[in-house]
Amino acid sequence: MRLRVISARNEIPNLNPNEKTVHLAFRASNVDFLNLMQRCPRLRMIQVPPSYRKTMSNAIQVFLDMQGIDMLEGDVWGHRKDLDEYFTVEDATLEEIRALAACGASADDVANQIQRKARIGSELIKYIAKTKITA
Repeated sequence: MRLRVISARNEIPNLNPNEKTVHLAFRASNVDFLNLMQRCPRLRMIQVPPSYRKTMSNAIQVFLDMQGIDMLEGDVWGHRKDLDEYFTVEDATLEEIRALAACGASADDVANQIQRKARIGSELIKYIAKTKITA
């Protein structure tokens, strides 16, 4: 699974329209969210840092919910945009999340176990378990 890391609003017009999961590494305005949704009509998940989430308007959250786009809180630890524009969740980690979810583990238990091994936010782990993303 790959998350497209977007560092600045001027990157939005150049995005691949097929992007489904993104991480916003800048404080996006409502207009930025709307531009992002227009540019990437298949968008299913947006991840923002915890500090940004606290200052977002409720209106954009409601609009994202209406569009079926999940808003997650989290960071992409150790990612260097100058080396790769995508943050990748390893296939082995995806398999482990799916296996734990299939065994009936709760989303919180899955998140706790995986966070010890991989530097992935708990909301992203729960999203992966919920959506059954394939490796």
